[in-house]
Amino acid sequence: MTQLRPQATQDETSAQSRPPTSLLGTAVGHLRTRLRGGELGAMPVIVGLVLIAVVFQSLNSNFLTPQNLSNMSVQLVAYGLLSCGVIMVLLIGEIDLSIGSVSGVAGALLAVLAVNHGLPEIVAIALVVLAGAAIGALHGTIFAKVGVPAFVVTLAGLLGWKGAHLFVLGDQGTINVPRDGTIAALTKTFFAPWIGWSVALAILGIYLVAQMVGARRRANAGLPTRSTAEVLLRWALLAAPVLGGVAILNAWSGVPLAFLIFVGFVVAFDLVLRKTRYGRMVFAVGGNAEAARRAGINVDLVRISVFTLSSMLASIGGIMLVSRADGVSQATGGDEVLMFAIAAAVIGGTSLFGGRGSSYSALLGMLVIQSITAGLLLLQMDASVRFMITAVVLLIAVVLDAMSRRSQRMHARGG
Repeated sequence: MTQLRPQATQDETSAQSRPPTSLLGTAVGHLRTRLRGGELGAMPVIVGLVLIAVVFQSLNSNFLTPQNLSNMSVQLVAYGLLSCGVIMVLLIGEIDLSIGSVSGVAGALLAVLAVNHGLPEIVAIALVVLAGAAIGALHGTIFAKVGVPAFVVTLAGLLGWKGAHLFVLGDQGTINVPRDGTIAALTKTFFAPWIGWSVALAILGIYLVAQMVGARRRANAGLPTRSTAEVLLRWALLAAPVLGGVAILNAWSGVPLAFLIFVGFVVAFDLVLRKTRYGRMVFAVGGNAEAARRAGINVDLVRISVFTLSSMLASIGGIMLVSRADGVSQATGGDEVLMFAIAAAVIGGTSLFGGRGSSYSALLGMLVIQSITAGLLLLQMDASVRFMITAVVLLIAVVLDAMSRRSQRMHARGG
């Protein structure tokens, strides 16, 4: 036993000292291994985005203009936040059908508190977020403690919170919010170019330092780690879209505050899922709830927490819907919100079967859906075409997910 570790360390040192020319071959080898094992990752989504961009740009030269891309970055935020929340529920193998209605009642509460009752807008926002969390905790408790299936609980929530939405609005039907207030500023604030560049460089710097420190710690512990060249390659692959996106957004109005808020939630949830004990518990419950319970995980608490997060993100999404529209109506948080939020999560790579996914699925999936929407609007096509195309993309994503799971089972059996 004592002779194995020096040999492993020697192999790792040899791997780290490979010349840079072997880096591409190593990356290709890793990719082949992942594909053979059914781990498609974000590759199908990235390929789809490239195809969508090529097709719509060839049909309308305005598709890739800074103005259109800037508008897209703001328009996807509300649905993206709902999708980010529902991903937490999907990871444990459940579904939340209430998020659209929760976003609607959250928007109605926000407008009533801020406009009708004159509360400071920041206070109204905080109360609405807390109300959303309470709604999710209620759903999760009924599911986890009473034993009612999540589908039924959230279907009841879909109907009940839609009714509450209409009740809160009352005879007014529509409530407008001030265009110069905090609520409106959430989707109408754009930062100066230097702020966008500063944020981008800070993110890239933190990422690079974290990767280098992590690699050094693993090497010191005698664990397999990435070479410096591979870390730099991964950093470059991240830097390209980040810096390119900032350059495009700065070419129009600057980086939108709303988009930064959305990306902030995506990154925060990703770190929680990958780097914390709570994240490991969520994946464990999604993989096998009974095994997780026997391992000492409080399965009920995990289930309640993910529904709480889902509804809380839905309420924040509802705030963004109000900000974008300068008000709330009976149509806010309609069925389309629920459909696109769940579709974005699945299209982005989160499995409907639980145990596999990432918060980045919300970002990637919403980029696909919003790209399709924006492209069809430029072509002046009817909304019916958008629904049909989105349905086809969603079906392809589900088929790929099922094929990936089958490939993983076969790979695990050695077949």
